[in-house]
Amino acid sequence: MNATAGERRYTKLSQAQVDVICHKHERFFQCKPGGGRAVFAWCDLSGLSFRGRVLQDADFTAAILADCDLVGCNFDKSNLFCADLQMANLMGASLRRVDLRGACLRGANLSGVDLYEADLREGALALPDKHAGLAYVEISMRTSEATYANLRGANLERSKLSGIQAMKADFSDATMKGCKLVRANLKQAIMNNVDLAGADLSGADFTGASMKDAVLIGAKTDMMRTEQADMSGVLTDKIVGTDVKTLPYGEMLQDHAKWVDTLGKQGKPSTFDKADLRALGQIRGLNLTALSARGAVFYGLDMRGVQLQGAHLEGADLRNCNLKGADLRGVRMYQARLDGANLEGANLGALQIDATRVLPADLREARMRGANLADADLKLAKLDGADLSRANLEGASMKLEALEHVTCVGLRGRLAS
Repeated sequence: MNATAGERRYTKLSQAQVDVICHKHERFFQCKPGGGRAVFAWCDLSGLSFRGRVLQDADFTAAILADCDLVGCNFDKSNLFCADLQMANLMGASLRRVDLRGACLRGANLSGVDLYEADLREGALALPDKHAGLAYVEISMRTSEATYANLRGANLERSKLSGIQAMKADFSDATMKGCKLVRANLKQAIMNNVDLAGADLSGADFTGASMKDAVLIGAKTDMMRTEQADMSGVLTDKIVGTDVKTLPYGEMLQDHAKWVDTLGKQGKPSTFDKADLRALGQIRGLNLTALSARGAVFYGLDMRGVQLQGAHLEGADLRNCNLKGADLRGVRMYQARLDGANLEGANLGALQIDATRVLPADLREARMRGANLADADLKLAKLDGADLSRANLEGASMKLEALEHVTCVGLRGRLAS
């Protein structure tokens, strides 16, 4: 779709006209006089700026938004049916429950976009016709296209993407839990570290795709094609390492707590190295100081308020774990994976050994993409080589110098003063 092909149908708007309409829309949602819902249906808006605009419930049916600056916009519940968003920059925008059926996202930048429950199924354009009732603008149904699109770190949870054409698109680190991808074309797409837990991938084509470290727990994979795809490190329902159910874990945890409480006089320390601990469900509030769980899988566990001071968690998989308020002073998390983990208010400071010695938390080369570190204590933490891309550091306590050798793409929040 382009303005030239449909010049009789499309209305070309200037930046000044767009600004006026957006201003009225904002007044409309604030219940102020002079407001009105923004209607950009069948408008050519290519190359214009909507940066930071609040356009909830606006109408962009069949609009041309190619090359537009849409960074940080709020399009929640808007109608973008069959819109042309080629090469548009939507970084950090919110498109929750948006209608994107039949939309074209070829080459668009959707890094960090929130597409929760968005609808990207196929759609067809039609206009009223006095003879035929409805005249289709395009003969066949139009499939949503996201070829070459950048969706790194995007939230696509429970979105409808059945039939989408997304060849060579980049979905790295995206959250796609419960997503519908029936018969989706994802050939040669980059799906590294994507969370597809509970997704419906029936008939989806991942030929030649890179799915390293992807999560497929509970996913429907009937007729899914993965020829020549890189599936290394994929996490499924299959047990990884030692099944915790084969261990007397209840007794082990009790002995460990006794060992900690009596300063080593009773009980004994527990070792869960390379064990799959997902079956535990939750270890909320437990005292697991100095626990050894190197290379263990904790994925998705409820670990709120857990005490893991000085614990050995090198190389452990803690993705999507809830560690809110956890005591992680002096923890060893070298090369651990904490993508999407909730560490709000967690204590990752130094552990006081005696009057003169402290043990800093070791997070070197840890992967913490999209992690929530709001109000966390990171003072003295070792972060060299860590990846904090798209992490939330709002109110976190740490020195800015600690981020010198850290990957900080799309970092969010303001550090505590």
